[in-house]
Amino acid sequence: MTDADRIPDTPLFDRARANGGYALNKMAMGLSTPDGRAAFIADEDAYLDRYALTPQQRAAVKTRDWAEMVRLGGNLFYILKISAVDPTPIREIGAAQAGMGLQEFLDTRLGKVTNG
Repeated sequence: MTDADRIPDTPLFDRARANGGYALNKMAMGLSTPDGRAAFIADEDAYLDRYALTPQQRAAVKTRDWAEMVRLGGNLFYILKISAVDPTPIREIGAAQAGMGLQEFLDTRLGKVTNG
């Protein structure tokens, strides 16, 4: 957490974080094309090798640690492109970002109760 992160557990997407996340965001933006998505699905490691990700960014992508990707400079709008390839429902990403289980997130954040 930097001094700029004034809201607990909420990384501020400032210039420094954006600069640090450039490669991560560029990699995720590459998933906007059918060729990029096909390459990612065919061989994720080879696709990630195309970009100058830090070891921490690479690990966060490989484990789909959404909160860590944001902390490492990932812009949520770009990293959501990764979820479209998996696919990971956005509500699961929201729960991960909030540090909650899915049901707790739905109950407390969205006021929804699901039937299993």
